[in-house]
Amino acid sequence: MALKNSYLINLIENVKKRNQGEPEFIQAVTEVIETLEPVIEKRPDLIEAGVLDRLVEPERQIIFRVPWVDDNGKVQVNRGFRVQFNSAIGPYKGGIRLHPSVYIGIIKFLGFEQVFKNSLTTLPMGGGKGGSDFDPKGKSDGEVMRFCQSFMTELSKHIGADTDVPAGDIGTGAREVGFMFGQYKRLRNEFTGVLTGKGLTYGGSLARTEATGYGLCYFTKEMLAANGKSFDGKTVVISGSGNVAIYATEKATEMGAKVVALSDSNGYVYDPDGIDLACVKQLKEVERKRIKEYVATHPNATYTEGCKGIWTIKCDIALPCATQNEIDGESAQILVNNGCWCVSEGANMPSTPEAINTYLANGVLYGPAKAANAGGVATSGLEMSQNSERLSWTFEEVDEKLKGIMTSIFQACDSAAKEYGMEGNYMAGANIAGFLKVAEAMKAQGCV
Repeated sequence: MALKNSYLINLIENVKKRNQGEPEFIQAVTEVIETLEPVIEKRPDLIEAGVLDRLVEPERQIIFRVPWVDDNGKVQVNRGFRVQFNSAIGPYKGGIRLHPSVYIGIIKFLGFEQVFKNSLTTLPMGGGKGGSDFDPKGKSDGEVMRFCQSFMTELSKHIGADTDVPAGDIGTGAREVGFMFGQYKRLRNEFTGVLTGKGLTYGGSLARTEATGYGLCYFTKEMLAANGKSFDGKTVVISGSGNVAIYATEKATEMGAKVVALSDSNGYVYDPDGIDLACVKQLKEVERKRIKEYVATHPNATYTEGCKGIWTIKCDIALPCATQNEIDGESAQILVNNGCWCVSEGANMPSTPEAINTYLANGVLYGPAKAANAGGVATSGLEMSQNSERLSWTFEEVDEKLKGIMTSIFQACDSAAKEYGMEGNYMAGANIAGFLKVAEAMKAQGCV
């Protein structure tokens, strides 16, 4: 999308200059800013108030050392991050990613996306993100615990129930959240809702584990219905095999679809009979094994090394739920050529700009991550509410609230796209709807 507004062109150039070596962050900012041109043309007051100049700069970036001792008694050192991006509409909220690829640019991109995602949920949450280049894979429980305790020893100085509420993300599941929460409680001598994704015995919310995957399907169902379509009888390819992918598979199957593929960081499985979810849950949630083990008990299934090939499988609907930029322009074109007519994102920014252009140019229904995968953080917000009230809602209550939130997110995206002359472009709609709420709050609060 070619910008014409000189202010926005200069803004993006300035972001590129100030954030060199951070392509994911630059990509995320560019994608949002390019869709805001019609808003800025109508609202010059937002330029006058310096809203966008402030919006692309995090309020705070924290980088710290994380020393921990491995099982051999040797000291290891990782790097920890927390980017508190925007608190205009509530305390910073966003997960902690533990993966070797983590560096400041990844955390900034995720934090920036989180600002808009959290805004779309209608809940009072600002945007933030954190993480470390620590890899929990292959580590013992003791090693993971010692890392998490060291990580939280520093992070605890910067977070709180009304300041910044982290959660899980890639590499940070129930085990890691538990270790971090225990260390925070010990350091602060208080039991508070400072982390979400907690265990059910100590303040966690029912349906949180399922929320991102379920929410993805609730959003996609609304998008399909608005275009005269449904999941029923459709073939679906899903990347990933973590919580998001597993529960997207569960809900899509419940809605009548047949999910035929899942992946992990090593490769993907294709099962023409439909994925046996009970087997996947046993492998990934209980045994912590690789997805390739699936084929040992499913003779019709095949395993392929490498992840990119998953998008060559014929499908009606693709739900990328693994990681950023997993679908490039080439893969997007293959999806289109093979008859895929809907892509909805469970991972954060899984499609490159070239892929998104391919979707839009070919009339593919496209559910952008900041809207489609907001179910996880929405339910984290509901967990925060339960913690504040010292209450615990039933699974059905939380699930019903989640459905309502995801429906309202789609409606907000749809309405904003129509209002600004881009009907059917739900990416633009999500960016505009998320932006306007944050922008109005920033303008009202003055130059802070």
